[in-house]
Amino acid sequence: MARAGASAVLAVLILACALGARADGSDHKYKEGDHVPLYANKVGPFHNPSETYRYYDLPFCAPEHPKDKREALGEVLNGDRLVDAPYELNFKEDMNSKNLCKKTLTKEEVAKLRDAVAKDYYFQMYYDDLPLWGFLGKMDKDREQGDAKYLLFKHIHFDIMYNDNRIIEINVQTDPNVAVDITEDKEVPIEFSYSVTWKKTDIPFEKRMEKYSKSSSMPQHLEIHWFSIINSCVTVLLLTGFLATILMRVLKNDFIKYSHEDESLEDQEESGWKYIHGDVFRFPKQKSLFAAIIGSGTQLLALAIFIFLLALVGVFYPYNRGALFTALVVIYALTSGIAGYTATSFYLQLEGTNWVRNLIFTGCLFCGPLFLTFCFLNTVAIAYSATAALPFGTIIVIILIWALVTSPLLVLGGIAGKNSNTEFQAPCRTTKYPREIPQLPWYRSTIPQMAMAGFLPFSAIYIELYYIFASIWGHKIYTIYSILFIVFIILIIVTAFVTVALTYFQLAVEDHEWWWRSVLCGGSTGIFIFFYCIYYYHARSDMSGFMQTSFFFGYMTCVCYGFFLMLGTVGFRASLFFVRHIYRSIKCE
Repeated sequence: MARAGASAVLAVLILACALGARADGSDHKYKEGDHVPLYANKVGPFHNPSETYRYYDLPFCAPEHPKDKREALGEVLNGDRLVDAPYELNFKEDMNSKNLCKKTLTKEEVAKLRDAVAKDYYFQMYYDDLPLWGFLGKMDKDREQGDAKYLLFKHIHFDIMYNDNRIIEINVQTDPNVAVDITEDKEVPIEFSYSVTWKKTDIPFEKRMEKYSKSSSMPQHLEIHWFSIINSCVTVLLLTGFLATILMRVLKNDFIKYSHEDESLEDQEESGWKYIHGDVFRFPKQKSLFAAIIGSGTQLLALAIFIFLLALVGVFYPYNRGALFTALVVIYALTSGIAGYTATSFYLQLEGTNWVRNLIFTGCLFCGPLFLTFCFLNTVAIAYSATAALPFGTIIVIILIWALVTSPLLVLGGIAGKNSNTEFQAPCRTTKYPREIPQLPWYRSTIPQMAMAGFLPFSAIYIELYYIFASIWGHKIYTIYSILFIVFIILIIVTAFVTVALTYFQLAVEDHEWWWRSVLCGGSTGIFIFFYCIYYYHARSDMSGFMQTSFFFGYMTCVCYGFFLMLGTVGFRASLFFVRHIYRSIKCE
């Protein structure tokens, strides 16, 4: 107990340090002439956000002894590898043109840079925690012969805005007129240079990050977001209206019919959900897997809620490097106790016997596929020498978090669930032998029901999905977390309502095997999201290459699997509440 408690405290401290501290710990105040460090981060193809490389993997001007900047866990997971850049951008000191270095590019270096220009390589740097980007060069195809001409930019101009003693904004410009031709395979002498201009502004320091969030909160974009919200709300209203007017009326008639005790024998033999009361609470097959799904899904739901709470209080402001990844790792570790308690408690309610095996199953149900996916993708990144490959030290840190926080809390949650002594509350007694399920039409089988169940929740979120994908797998910035939270709540409500409606229709035709069906129908939205991933990759993005493709589909498959577990749990919990309610309302002999 003490060890697990200390581990949890350690994880909380890690989260506080990683999310609360600024990237360099400075107060961002400078005097005229002070040296403000500029860090080069990474380079890579513009359309492949996961395929990034270290800045000095390309033959740029480098300091004599470049030093890597110490980074937090989330920054490393994000693929950031900051290193000193040779540019001297002293506070409020203009510079017309300063030579950075002279060098002669070899044929191999020219070929490497030409390939980078052809793939639209960009570079990213950070100056006083402010991001800046620029392209390495351009490909000119306007020649009469139709051949491409490759130009490498050799001069960079920095526009920096300041307010009093603080830096507010930085922009970088590359001049196509000051470029060197690298079309041919030959040695090329080149002289890199840069210039700096400082300008005063009235923008306060507290609002300097608003520039990066304006793109997602522009009027035309907000209009689309609110259209998505209205569309989703209409879906919810139609669905709840359907349940209120149709389902409840049918239930009321059922209650009236079933409440008469002087029914004839013929009436007793009529079909309906009452007549399977001896089977509806019969425990499902594969109890251990079922309980593990409910435990893991509950943990992922708690994780999503905590992430939204952090987002709503402003923790994930634009370019707070790695904060989201740090939060995901640490909060997932801290919520593992929820999975252990829920899975073990529910497994014992289902009269399971081997709760230890069930607990191990729960711990591996989501982490297992995620770990295998990570191992494969990290191997791919190592083969490509990309920054997405995690250093050995970072892998050790993640293993320690899993060993010292996740596992102990999972075990503690399992012990607490075992000692809770809660029994499954079934309003009807279960018969010894199961009732035979009548022959049903094809559209009442599992797969058509899953397709019906997943379509409505997906239709409520698909508009917002594009903006999220464009942020994660592109260079857009998503900051409207309040709208995203509303969409998430709508997703949960629609999933619950649709699953309840389909569960009722299943029971009405005397199909009592609703346990697994409710999980599959609730989680089917995750399958729809996966199909949207395929559509987005081929129709809405310009991603290409084995590494980017494997990263996109590898991690998105894990995300869709997480959605399946989470929404499947929501669907089952809603259906269980509904089934208990309707069978409590009638007299079952």
